[in-house]
Amino acid sequence: MKRTLLLLLIPAVLVSCKQDFLERTPVVGATEANFYKSPEDALSATIACYNTLQQEVTNIQGSSGLKPHFRWYFGDIISDDSDKGGSGDGDDPQLYDYERFQGNSSGQMLLVEWQVAYRGIAYCNLALQKVPEIDMDVDVREAYLGEARFIRAYWYFNLVKTFGGVPLVTEPLASTEYQQARATEEEVYTLIKEDLEYAIEFLPSRSAYSLNQLGRATRGAAQGLMTKVHAFRGEWEDCYQVSADLVSEGEYSLDPEFGNIFTELGENGPGSIWEIQYMNASGGNWGQQLEGTFTNVFQRARGQFNGYGFNLPTQDLVDEYEEGDPRLPATLFREGDVMGDRGVFTLDATGLPHLYYSRKNFNNAADEAPFGDPNPNGHTNDRVIRYADILLFHAEACVNTGRIDEAVNALEAVRFRARGNVTYNPMSPDAVLPFITADNLTIEDIWHERRVELALEGHRFFDLVRQGRAAEVMQAHLDEHFPASGYSFTEGVNELFPIPSNEITLSGGLINQNPGY
Repeated sequence: MKRTLLLLLIPAVLVSCKQDFLERTPVVGATEANFYKSPEDALSATIACYNTLQQEVTNIQGSSGLKPHFRWYFGDIISDDSDKGGSGDGDDPQLYDYERFQGNSSGQMLLVEWQVAYRGIAYCNLALQKVPEIDMDVDVREAYLGEARFIRAYWYFNLVKTFGGVPLVTEPLASTEYQQARATEEEVYTLIKEDLEYAIEFLPSRSAYSLNQLGRATRGAAQGLMTKVHAFRGEWEDCYQVSADLVSEGEYSLDPEFGNIFTELGENGPGSIWEIQYMNASGGNWGQQLEGTFTNVFQRARGQFNGYGFNLPTQDLVDEYEEGDPRLPATLFREGDVMGDRGVFTLDATGLPHLYYSRKNFNNAADEAPFGDPNPNGHTNDRVIRYADILLFHAEACVNTGRIDEAVNALEAVRFRARGNVTYNPMSPDAVLPFITADNLTIEDIWHERRVELALEGHRFFDLVRQGRAAEVMQAHLDEHFPASGYSFTEGVNELFPIPSNEITLSGGLINQNPGY
């Protein structure tokens, strides 16, 4: 069987369309006797590393049925930026439990997150073992290995943020080697850094790729992920250096229109460092879901809008925006807003009392799949690393290393774009987003900017954890949303999630549970 793997968007001045950039016989099912022989095989093995990234709904080993997992489950819903939503508390009850920090280790929500990550790592390990044996151009081979190491680093970064130390698997395992003990967080981060250092050295820059290769990992993507890694480790001088390199190389810029970022025409735009690619014409379905995203239908309002209504923005998030910030209407829908070609948002139209819905992943009815089930065939790319994200990490690194003027420049670049690239004039009645200067800049200003710039893109909870504010902020959120419930965020416990009990059992006891679970 052949499966087409979508990884790119080709933007043009007059038209934007997504298409396949490769059609390869998949590595899975091929034998060593007939594969890993040619440069074409090396390319197929590398492209296979991207496969699992697109799987937002997937099967769990040892269980029937398909389970959803999204970056915004952990980054947004389990933060103070959004509520679970859906049709009610019983719609994905495990997610509701974790939203209240009442979840345990036995649920499938965490198990699918764990298993999908290790499936992705397995593809990378296979490529990293076999591609070096192929006789081919050395520079091309090193670039392929850089892609595999970048993707492996991405999976391990997700795992270590979520669970802490996890088993380090760096090569294909024999069946007798499946039981692996946990590595420490430090050991996991060491591997991530080694992979990213290799990727930064050998991956092409974005400008070196042709248009039909967009979506492939680049030097900038590796620099962006390394920036995040250093920030999460509090390694601020290293964070400064790698983010400064990315900025100075001039490969990326802020799209002049904030709202354009999240349109189809805005995909893989000047401010996009790395996106997971999706398209609406793959013909996939609930059992074969590799090319289209489920996020569109999951986050779209219910009722006449034909969505599932998850990831509902909170009032606290809305109140975080400064008066007149044009990013607010580009981030969420409010009552009375026109939801594209699906109609005007009213409570009667949704049939539910929720006041806000995410806009960044909204799709029009006209954009739905032209054939097959439209629900698993959303076209919206997942903007995993944006230039604004890295600029704000750069600003944070500057503050933490005493480079205040440089921090102001990075922060103000983001706010200038948010103003609509209009110079702030305090005398104008239309003035929004006052200047932040070196005299009044605080780290909280940068944290605020991260929240409103990157809202509902899967960052918030993990930002709170690395900032050391998760206990304070999330306890206040629980007290407001679930008054008199007694729910609590336990500091030193709830910054991480429990290791799936199924994986502990399968490890033969080599994996120990996180404290407090």
